[in-house]
Amino acid sequence: MAARKFLRDYLVKRVASGSIGGGIRRYSSSSSSAAPESSPRIPHFSKRGRLLTGTTLGLVIAGGAYVSTVDEATFCGWIFSASELLNPLFALLDAEFAHKLAVAASARGWVPREKRSDPSNLGLEVWGRKFSNPVGLAAGFDKNAEAVEGLLGMGFGFVEVGSVTPLPQEGNPKPRIFRLRTEGAVINRCGFNSEGIMVVAKRLGAQHGKRKLNEGSSTSPTSGDEVKHGGKAGLGILGVNLGKNKTSEDAAADYVQGVHTLSQYADYLVINVSSPNTPGLRTLQGRKQLKDLVKKVQAARDEMQWGEEGPPPLLVKIAPDLSKEDLEDIAAVALALRLDGLIISNTTISRPDVVKQNPVSVEVGGLSGKPLFNMSTNVLREMYTLTRGKIPLIGCGGINSGEDAYKKIRSGATLVQLYTGFAFGGPAIIPKIKAELSQCLERDGFKNILEAVGADCK
Repeated sequence: MAARKFLRDYLVKRVASGSIGGGIRRYSSSSSSAAPESSPRIPHFSKRGRLLTGTTLGLVIAGGAYVSTVDEATFCGWIFSASELLNPLFALLDAEFAHKLAVAASARGWVPREKRSDPSNLGLEVWGRKFSNPVGLAAGFDKNAEAVEGLLGMGFGFVEVGSVTPLPQEGNPKPRIFRLRTEGAVINRCGFNSEGIMVVAKRLGAQHGKRKLNEGSSTSPTSGDEVKHGGKAGLGILGVNLGKNKTSEDAAADYVQGVHTLSQYADYLVINVSSPNTPGLRTLQGRKQLKDLVKKVQAARDEMQWGEEGPPPLLVKIAPDLSKEDLEDIAAVALALRLDGLIISNTTISRPDVVKQNPVSVEVGGLSGKPLFNMSTNVLREMYTLTRGKIPLIGCGGINSGEDAYKKIRSGATLVQLYTGFAFGGPAIIPKIKAELSQCLERDGFKNILEAVGADCK
């Protein structure tokens, strides 16, 4: 274990430097008859130094001996729990700077890595892809696919990058991200800030090549009975969320370009037509507009060459601020065109009563976090009913616990996504939600996730 190696290296360095026992006098056979003055008095600070060294060494030995008896799962749990100590520090930072710092840390592997297996009742298969668990990270966190490996390594079942636009764009002026800490919410008006599809394609291509190389050189035996989870991103499933440029006059062309460039690296694709921060984008959710757009994007995907696994599934992400008529139109388009899935939902432009007393609530932008939970879950339940459970739905909005995730699943979600909850709770929230979700399933007698999907709609 790492603890044993650390202890060994520590002892070697201390002995080599002479700091252990460095203050002990050496005696020869002739020194015993030497005059008393040949044995100088040890200074007071040396005694303190020896005491400190001895105490430190004792603690290291005791701690190392204890850690060496702890199994890897317990040690992994400690690491995730310890990560919570950093949450107050991130809370002191500017919201967007904290976001960039978190992405950078994830990209460099300076985050906890999950070594424990997911509970068996959380595994499921959707679109022919095997998910080790249904808890994913929503688009908007890793906009430019910088930290896919680190994020999946924390234990997410899938990670969605983006939104990615064809051309690089800065997004809206700063400041553009605002925390409502008391309410557990965030308002953002980023406006699809993106490095562009070429940069993201190069990055995903390099990551894909590295994984293939590692898989080719791996000599680890695989049991014939072992279920292999994951997809093109290795350990987990990778979704790519596509957006349009702010100044583009042909939205369909933007999405088609994204499909042609990025779909080869994606386990699923998302058409984002619901961000409130790009002018005119939400009009694409209208029945005719959405139908025309989906047809063009599906055609672009299907004209490409695909292997045995076929093309990546195509999903649409919708807003929570939709009327019943709007939802009926979207459901009709989804069923008629055999859309592979819907993500419900994006942020809301409304301000629920719980946030209206907060002066930050007047900021323009989309609201996410706890106040969005009920609204997005109601839309999720309505859409599950309208689509008659025939289309996989991803529930997103306000999830902060395993019970929240479970309510989304009972309301029709096959998969769920975090964002704001992860931003506030850090890595420790991931194993917490998975463990609680597994317990919820066991409590209510469900053997797996799929048995619980839509339970409150039947």
